[in-house]
Amino acid sequence: MNFKNTGILYIVPTPIGNLSDITYRALKILQEVDLIACENIKHTNILLKHFNIKNILISFNKFNEFQKSDRLIQELEKGKKIALVSSAGTPLINDPGYILIKKCHLFKIQIIPLPGACAAITALSASGVSTSSFCYEGFLPSKKKLRRSLLNSLKKEKRTIILYESKYRVIETVQDIINEIGANRHIVIAREITKKWEIIYGNKAHIIFNWIKEDQNRYNKGENVIIIDGYKESKNINLSDKIINTFTLLRKVLSLKQSVLITSKIHKTNKNDLYQYAIQHEEK
Repeated sequence: MNFKNTGILYIVPTPIGNLSDITYRALKILQEVDLIACENIKHTNILLKHFNIKNILISFNKFNEFQKSDRLIQELEKGKKIALVSSAGTPLINDPGYILIKKCHLFKIQIIPLPGACAAITALSASGVSTSSFCYEGFLPSKKKLRRSLLNSLKKEKRTIILYESKYRVIETVQDIINEIGANRHIVIAREITKKWEIIYGNKAHIIFNWIKEDQNRYNKGENVIIIDGYKESKNINLSDKIINTFTLLRKVLSLKQSVLITSKIHKTNKNDLYQYAIQHEEK
């Protein structure tokens, strides 16, 4: 693409908790640009102060994005270099910036994105849920009717589903997942990612619901990433009562892997069928 003789807009991810997660390249850009457009000036100042960086900051958030995008375009056309940052993570992922990026493309202004922290991807990588294909839904609607309607539309989504949820609605949202998607659907709660009290826990939705309610520290701090295992067609598993009894007895004293291996050898049955049976029937 042929760019105008203008400045450059850098999209700069910042840490989602642990300040050590910022890259050397990001620090260099934040030091060298002419100004930084940030979602929250106070929050960004904490980051800059920690790394002894001084620069000009301007507010750029969902309330002033339309107005400030025009101003930033003017500065870029003058040859200025600008860094766009959000409060945490990668800008534009559930944060302001879309309008500015669209205008940069329209006015042929160069955009350079930097790789970095993103809560959704960080949580997904450690979830134990399929990562080969997924969809990102961001924050669900705050109104119950709209939230339930959206979840219901995702009931047969085969890809892994990634959601964000605040501490204020996480219990209610898990309850809605139970009602609309299913009590036995495997989900993962990733809370306070990269921070001191980080928790990543996966189980059936109804077990997660009870687990959260057991301790207020599991829902009264920070934001949550909720990962929902994709829909899978039910498979008819024809296991005899003898096979199931053997497997059940072994599971009381052995690991899942050992129980499957021994049961399959005793009864000469398919190991995958035993694993599938465990997924469908075991609570933990």
